Amino acid sequence: MNDLMAFILALFPIGLILFLMVGLRWSAARAGAAGYLSTLILAVVYFGAGAELLAYAHARALLLAIDVLLIIWAAFLLYRVVDEAGAIRIIGLALPLLTPDKALQALLIGWIFASFLQGVGGFGVPVAVTAPILIGLGFPPLTAVVVPSLGHGWAVTFGSMGSSFQALLAATGLTQDYLAATTALFLGISCPIIGWMIVHLVCGWDGVRRLFWLVLLWGFVMGGIQYLVVKAGFWFIGAFIGAMFGLAVAIPMALRYRHENYPQPVQTQPGSNPSGLSRPEPKSLIIALSGYAIVILVTLFFTIIPAVKESLSGITLTLHFPQVVTRSGFVTPEGTGRTIVLLQHTGMVLVYSAILAYLVYRWAGCYNPGSIKRILSGTIRRVMGSSVSIFSMVTMAVIMETTGMTDTLAKGLARGTGGFYPFFASWIGALGAFITGSNTNSNVVFGGLQMRTAEYLGYSLAVILAAQTAGAALASVVAPTKVVVGASTASMAGKEGEIMRKLLVYVIPLVFIIGLLTVAAIWYSRRL
Repeated sequence: MNDLMAFILALFPIGLILFLMVGLRWSAARAGAAGYLSTLILAVVYFGAGAELLAYAHARALLLAIDVLLIIWAAFLLYRVVDEAGAIRIIGLALPLLTPDKALQALLIGWIFASFLQGVGGFGVPVAVTAPILIGLGFPPLTAVVVPSLGHGWAVTFGSMGSSFQALLAATGLTQDYLAATTALFLGISCPIIGWMIVHLVCGWDGVRRLFWLVLLWGFVMGGIQYLVVKAGFWFIGAFIGAMFGLAVAIPMALRYRHENYPQPVQTQPGSNPSGLSRPEPKSLIIALSGYAIVILVTLFFTIIPAVKESLSGITLTLHFPQVVTRSGFVTPEGTGRTIVLLQHTGMVLVYSAILAYLVYRWAGCYNPGSIKRILSGTIRRVMGSSVSIFSMVTMAVIMETTGMTDTLAKGLARGTGGFYPFFASWIGALGAFITGSNTNSNVVFGGLQMRTAEYLGYSLAVILAAQTAGAALASVVAPTKVVVGASTASMAGKEGEIMRKLLVYVIPLVFIIGLLTVAAIWYSRRL
């Protein structure tokens, strides 16, 4: 088999997913299953995979999928616990009352609050929750969808309790200490840029000039705090803590902010509310925020105290795999697959948090009868489709890696791009997110490929993989599957094309900037 034919065949499953999702508009679950089946056939017929090799590949994929899915399931369970208690609605009602300035409203709700929601929920929640609030404040439906879609992009990789980053760790086998800081740096730099883009979308260049330093400060706080939290090892709450600090800084500043060219709010009688939005009581707001305080306390308790960590380290899931060889001679050496310390796993920490948050909200009288059933059924319905797609794509990626398909693609990319590869790394991640609908899936499908290509070319793996997941995070907001969700929340069904065109105006420059950052970081790393 010549190199060109091998490259084309190895590329076929990825191209098939692209065609099915973009061309035929299949769901990620269906397209992922088709990609898996095509990979399986090619692995057997053309790349020499035997029954033993495929059995071990599926076992490895199962461990990797469990590692990622535990976080996804638990993160959305926590979100449902908080949402069922009405906490999201209460926080959402409080934010629009802080300022009459449209640009500041867009920043507070569509940038900072949407990022906060991404930190703890994801799955389209930031747009689904905030778009209706913005429409209620008088924003056009198109703007109301585009603002939060764009606004939470910087928080995707370390949002959803770090599920996308966990997928990158699982796909590459590298450690969080090696990958986290560079990834957080790239995303932190993009944070204020996204803020300026939102102001430009709402108010044009005059608004950008007026709020330039304010946005820079808020973006620096969110991106900087995320970087510090991630570097300290708590990457699974990086976006959550970063956005929470953003709210803590932005809310008092928005209350005090006045500009000579912006009309002052109409003076009203104490307790009146000219916006027509119901004003939540301070007590209900404190109760609403208590669920998120529990997440922080539980995380610290289970990850910092040595005695607690030691007591939970007894149950592990792991398998040892022997060396396997394809009929064409590609060798996968023996080794231990992904090790999951079950009771210490990030997903289980989130489950503990969800249980405690439920008890607190129940004690406060926030639930109606049948709340547990609604929480669990809502969680299962929402995560089932993404779980199927992630499992099929993880299995596809492992088979490609084990049979040498990933290695073939990496060699082809290395020869075809050479010194230009660092710039294209973020675009590969972006393409993966656009195709599969999520940063998580992009990291699963392309993480190993990017790592192998960087190894062939001698580039820093940390930088290239940071470009992969940062590009995927920023481009995931324009994926067709997410745009459909956003359109449905703003009564724009059938107008998804308008939303995508508007988003692309801002997303393409963002991915371009990540490409430039990657080139600069590679140049700097080689100077050291």
